[in-house]
Amino acid sequence: MSEAQDTDILIALLSSLLDIPITPTQDVLLSALADADGDVEKAAEFLNSSKSNSRPNPVGKKKRKRGGNLNSWIVSKKKAPGSHEIDEKEDHSERGSNSKKVNGNTEVSSLSVWISSEDEEEDERGVLGGPSVASEVEGGTGYSSTEKGMEKKEEKTKKAPLFMVLKPPPASPKWPPKLLPRTLATPALVSQYTPCTMHTSILPPELACQLFYAMLKEATDWSRNKWWLFDRVVESPHKTSFYARNLERDLEQEDDMREAAKYWYNGRPTAPPRTFLPEMEAACEIIERIVNDEIRKRGTLYPLEWPSTEEHPWQANVAAANCYTGSKETVGFHSDQLTYLGPCPTIASLSLGTSRIFRLREVIPQSERDERNAQTFNIPVVHNSLLIMHASCQERFKHCVPPQQTIDAFKPLYPPPLYLTKQEDEEEQAKMMPHEISRINITFRFYRPDFAPKSIPRCHCGVPTILRPDMKRLRRKEERSMGDRCDDSKSIRETTTHSFGTSNWDEIATMQYFWMCYAGAQNDGKGCSFFQVLDYEKEGRGTQNI
Repeated sequence: MSEAQDTDILIALLSSLLDIPITPTQDVLLSALADADGDVEKAAEFLNSSKSNSRPNPVGKKKRKRGGNLNSWIVSKKKAPGSHEIDEKEDHSERGSNSKKVNGNTEVSSLSVWISSEDEEEDERGVLGGPSVASEVEGGTGYSSTEKGMEKKEEKTKKAPLFMVLKPPPASPKWPPKLLPRTLATPALVSQYTPCTMHTSILPPELACQLFYAMLKEATDWSRNKWWLFDRVVESPHKTSFYARNLERDLEQEDDMREAAKYWYNGRPTAPPRTFLPEMEAACEIIERIVNDEIRKRGTLYPLEWPSTEEHPWQANVAAANCYTGSKETVGFHSDQLTYLGPCPTIASLSLGTSRIFRLREVIPQSERDERNAQTFNIPVVHNSLLIMHASCQERFKHCVPPQQTIDAFKPLYPPPLYLTKQEDEEEQAKMMPHEISRINITFRFYRPDFAPKSIPRCHCGVPTILRPDMKRLRRKEERSMGDRCDDSKSIRETTTHSFGTSNWDEIATMQYFWMCYAGAQNDGKGCSFFQVLDYEKEGRGTQNI
């Protein structure tokens, strides 16, 4: 260290030890250091005792003097009647020891301080934030003439440990740790951690490519849905459309599906449903067989779930189609509306084209929010893969398709069909999305006959309500009423353990559902206060009422 740097450090140390109102100039400080032969403490003592540098404090303000050591900050220099202040030289000479003499015959440990009754009264007036540190620390060897008054002063003084005075700040509340997203890259991991099953290469390769090209052509006429959200109209970041099956066979079904399609996406009226394409029909037959087999493998079903028996199988009578072009077209976290699906639905999601991430995030019950955070799962969905979202997935999880930095270019194994390569269809081909960066998602759904559009309650606004689950588990049904719908509730509870994540069967079995107004999505963001709890038996739901 250079000599100039040493001088700067000495000046800084000397300035920190001064207790005079105005800090002297650098020349005065250097002169004091020179007179004290570089001893900072002697120079500070000299300047503090100089009358020429002292100035009175402002009127009405009392300023505590800064001392030259830590003990002078902890122990104030209040004088008792007839006592003498501690000698500075004696204080410096005993600085290295662990105790100091008080009144010549009492030792005070450096780990404790004096607390007087006067300072306690000062705390009560709000001057200090904690116990006041008093300082009846005195030098000298004898008592003053008012010895009796001094004894009374000592009786009012008590000693407290230093660690009781200098308390650490209160600890911040402990929150449950955040969980990192977990990637489920295999069908075994998907079924282990979520109420879903993954099936790869679900369709014949040629049929998968034909359906992909056919839906790409259809997507040129699809639209981006709009709805009201927080007093403004928002638009979906991807194209969608709605398809219904076998509309020409049943006119009554056609009317029902038209109304169902009208409100299928966020409660806002949409275009009439399209009819299943021939390629969709061929794929749907394969998917139905696989879905029903998977439902039977689960064994015990939830009380309000569709039974999916041979007499009443799961049938995909509608499909919602989505087109994601590029890596930035997405859909945010949501759970599918249960209005026409009913409680605990099963939805089969077919992916065609480029690979994307399908993200699931569990909804933590209100009673467990202080114990754990939500777990997020990333599931890569590739071309010709089927993800089946089984019962309780819509009640326990929300899902999304997040944006990605990059995506892999999709190279189909088969060329487009001949009807897409004709000369007159060149304009249509130009409108098609590039197949290399496009993903087609078709979610095959079963609109239950016991939740037909004509049976849906209407709110005060005159539009159909939507069915929502109590995802936060704030309400519970009586377990007795749930058990009444089962042949043997005890045997069912003994077989509630399954491989679909960590769900408790009783939690979903006792979950409540409610009808509520959703007119705000289409009526300039304005709705009504309609609210009605789903009464399964009173409303005539279930296969026995079909």
